[in-house]
Amino acid sequence: MTMDMGMDYGALVPEAALLVGAIVALLAGSFLPRRRQGVVTVAAILASLVSVGAAIAAVVQDDTPRTIFEDSYALDIGSTVIRIAAPLATIVVLLIARPDLKDRPRESESVSLLMLATLGTVVLAGAHDLLIVAAAFFLASVPLYALIGLYTGKRGAEASLKTYLMGALLGVTMLLGIAVLAGVGGGSGYTQLRQSLPEAPAAAVGLGVIAIFAGLMFKVGAVPGHFWVPDAAQGSSISVAAFVTTVPKIGALVAVARLVEVVQPAVSAGLVIAVFAAVTMVLGTLAALWQDDVRRLLGWSTVSQAGFLLMPAAAIGSTPGAIVPLLVYAVFYAATNLAAFAVVAALPDRVDLASWRGAGSRHPLLVGALIVSLLSVIGTPPTLVFVGKLSVFVVAAEAGLVWLVIVAIAVSVASVFYALRWIVPAVRPAVRPAGGGGDVAVAASDVVAPAERAPRLPAAVALVLAVLVVAAGATALPLLSASPMLVGAM
Repeated sequence: MTMDMGMDYGALVPEAALLVGAIVALLAGSFLPRRRQGVVTVAAILASLVSVGAAIAAVVQDDTPRTIFEDSYALDIGSTVIRIAAPLATIVVLLIARPDLKDRPRESESVSLLMLATLGTVVLAGAHDLLIVAAAFFLASVPLYALIGLYTGKRGAEASLKTYLMGALLGVTMLLGIAVLAGVGGGSGYTQLRQSLPEAPAAAVGLGVIAIFAGLMFKVGAVPGHFWVPDAAQGSSISVAAFVTTVPKIGALVAVARLVEVVQPAVSAGLVIAVFAAVTMVLGTLAALWQDDVRRLLGWSTVSQAGFLLMPAAAIGSTPGAIVPLLVYAVFYAATNLAAFAVVAALPDRVDLASWRGAGSRHPLLVGALIVSLLSVIGTPPTLVFVGKLSVFVVAAEAGLVWLVIVAIAVSVASVFYALRWIVPAVRPAVRPAGGGGDVAVAASDVVAPAERAPRLPAAVALVLAVLVVAAGATALPLLSASPMLVGAM
């Protein structure tokens, strides 16, 4: 990676586009009447597309990994993928959110907060200095506190408060770790730390590293910073739940991988992340098995997925090429998770597993999309997450983390059961109350109003993503087996 000590402002066009989109959304919403607030969403989508286009153009023009602004910000494969994936995921969230936001009094504020959180995610992925990590962490976190509790009443307020308390506690813990590492390392830049930490006191380095990781685990949604995730998924609006369980996570994963690579010569950071990964995937899967609320189930599922996503980060200290499987899995996970939440947004009245009975006969395409997304979440071939899991299993095994791979395989098998708890009622025939031709009386939660209609935009998004999950997975699988860049010699 080359170092550019100058102030290359042109290299930050993707980030600037997101910032401008957030500002325009906020200002335009302040002057537009409520019936025309949809213009704000269109402006945010256009800004996101400009950001993606600028990121792609930058790679086409010069794909040499380098750092800019006095070695504080990295432009490499990690930051580039997140520069593209995060805004695209935000566009999907904005489309899912359209029924939620339409004619709401805080539509422009919601869109602006989504854009700012996306910007924080992108900056977090590119941060090459601990101070930039801290700034990006709070930029990606603070908008979430407002978004989670903006529309959903008492439950949303409770989820927002829990998220804020967890974010504040672990954010301060992370700042403590940054202060310790900067003190013993003689600076906050990664290049400086890579040179000086091996000579620093191991106990101080270990304390600082664990404290920083604790903060980043909040963004990843992994142990010990996972407690807010299921509450936020259940208590916020569906579109916000889709965002908070997807977009911030992928940027934080790159930040974790960068830090592991920096401190690995001084302490066994990979082992710490491996332990976090194992506990996270086991806890998330076991908790998901007992959930009846579908959004809470998806929330615990994303906790479990965070454990799998941490596997290549744990391996990156000994296998630098592990960043590629991490990025592959992160992008594939994002598409799958957004597909599942899009289905839920398309059928918002079906809030628990029992209420999904008969959905297959009423909405066969949407239930098909649900089945695809759930099978992808648990890693069933040939879906996208199966490809991602296969790649990270191989790279973890190559790094000597065979025990972690065994745990991950066992957890993958167990996750089939929570997927089936949702799929089975969805494909079973609908039932009606007693008195209609001898039907058996059932609980009110099993009866769905005949006038139920699926919002068109979330339904269309769900179907498109479901097709992508299968088609791209089937295409990527043979490429994976033939690509040493992804998994080494398979």
